[in-house]
Amino acid sequence: MKRIPKQFWKQTAGLRLGRAMGCMFLASVALGVQARSVPDDVPKGAVLLKPFKMGLKSALAGGMSQGVDAAIRACSTQAPAIAEEHSVDGVTMGRSSHRLRNPDNAPEPWLAEVLEDYLSGERELTPRTLALDEHREAYVEPIRLQAPCLACHGETLATEVEQRLQELYPQDQATGFAIGDLRGVFWVTYPGSGLGEEPDSRGAE
Repeated sequence: MKRIPKQFWKQTAGLRLGRAMGCMFLASVALGVQARSVPDDVPKGAVLLKPFKMGLKSALAGGMSQGVDAAIRACSTQAPAIAEEHSVDGVTMGRSSHRLRNPDNAPEPWLAEVLEDYLSGERELTPRTLALDEHREAYVEPIRLQAPCLACHGETLATEVEQRLQELYPQDQATGFAIGDLRGVFWVTYPGSGLGEEPDSRGAE
């Protein structure tokens, strides 16, 4: 039986890591679906966000199956395109964070306040519906870091990952996370009555 050269393992390390991440990612998604039941009164914002989240998970899983570089590219190029695809009829959605990777995802003032509130630890990390004004509402859903995300957002990254991230995001702040940390949020704004579950106090001033 022939022994496989060490060089082969080095050259294919990224591909094998990507495939492993893809399997872990899909497993975590499947477990999440099994563990959560859908409530009868699903918020409108959650319904609007669902296609975006599903499209993003599919894009990331596809990228991971091809290797780390493909996964990073999927997050860099496909995620904004998927958000734009579902931002129609007065609806706008995306992702943001207190520690940005892509500066294009910087939070608007109202969303920055929500992030600060989450980080304060005074409230549980649960979704929130807010009234932005009399005719517009927003829905925010926290993103907790899961195990597959450590490859690109953890405390220790592979050399090839660090190099690729530095090329794409020279001002990257989105590393050093641990499992369960608040990574950021999904958000969506949409036409509404302005009577959200948790009205923005600025609307009463």
